[in-house]
Order: sequence, then C-alpha cells, then structure tokens
Amino acid sequence: MDEISDKDYVVIDHFFREELYAEIRSFFLSKLSSFKEAGIGVDSDNQINSKIRGDFTYWLDRKRDADLQNFWELLDEIIQMFNRYCYLSLSGYEFHLAHYPSGGHYDKHLDQFENRNNRMISVVIYLNEGWQQGDGGELEIFEKDGSSFLVEPLAMRCVMFKSAEVPHAVLQANKSRFSLTGWLLYQPSALGKFFG
Repeated sequence: MDEISDKDYVVIDHFFREELYAEIRSFFLSKLSSFKEAGIGVDSDNQINSKIRGDFTYWLDRKRDADLQNFWELLDEIIQMFNRYCYLSLSGYEFHLAHYPSGGHYDKHLDQFENRNNRMISVVIYLNEGWQQGDGGELEIFEKDGSSFLVEPLAMRCVMFKSAEVPHAVLQANKSRFSLTGWLLYQPSALGKFFG
C-alpha cells in the first residue's frame, strides 16, 4: 500500500498460492475458445483496431464464473485493504482474462475512459509459465519524468497501478501471453456511464 501510494504502481511476485494459480490458469485455458477480439472505448464508442490493440478477452462474471470463488474472495480482501489503508472507497471491480497471441500488442494508453472515470486501481496478474527474454509481451510503464521501464510477464507476478495516472503499453508478444486483468472501481461499473 505504501509503495503504490508513493510511486503510483507496485510489482509483487508470487502473488498467488500455487493452488489458486493452478485453478485460475486451468480456468483460463478452458475458456480460450470463448475469447473475443478486444476493442478500445466503452459502450457505443467501442471499436476494434488491431493497429492499437491486438488481444482477445473473456470478461468474468462472479455469478457465472463460480469456479473462481477463491479469486473473488481474494478480491474482496484486496478491496478492503485499499479502503482501510488508502481511503479509496472502492465498491466494485471488473475483470477479464486476456490472451495476446503472437504479434499482439497494446499501444501506450491510460486505463480510463473519457465518459466513464471510475477505474481507480488497475491489476494485472500474469499466467505465463516458462516465460523467457525474447518471448515479448512485457508491460512498459512510463514514469512522470518521461522515462520508462519494462515488467516481464512472469507467472504469478502481479502489477497494480493507479488507473488514471500511469501510462503503459504492452510490447509485442512473440508467443501467447496470458493474464488476468482488471480494475478496482469506486462505484459499480454499470453506474459509471451515469456518474462519469
């Protein structure tokens, strides 16, 4: 909590217990045939543009995806911690599974929409076993001074950052890149278009 408050981001290795990681990765692989090409923008402004973004996603739903109950409970704990120590008043979340096939990338951007600004904390958890340099798909985080650094997408590594403050990009993947990605919200996502 101190690190994300001070630097706007934090990188945490071994974020999951092995058992939870295995559950999530198995669920991810079982859903790959249901992934859809990801777009940019929200609601009626959403559009597919593979020059900007080249990943495929499966949006999660707590009721439908009950196999991930242990993950949902962990999310509840994380939100409680942010609310207790950072006074963020988080009240919801939205998460998806993301697959960047070879050649997939995502240009520099912020995780915030112009007409819906309720994303507070971005969370990316990697599910890539045996990742090696040259496999690509690194997360590039841009600092306030204009410099940047790369985060390797190693299995069980978690990156959290302030959604509206940290520009970032996903470099081109040279083989399939898997992640569990989402946002902690200060109001339910369904209300965002009305309040944002």
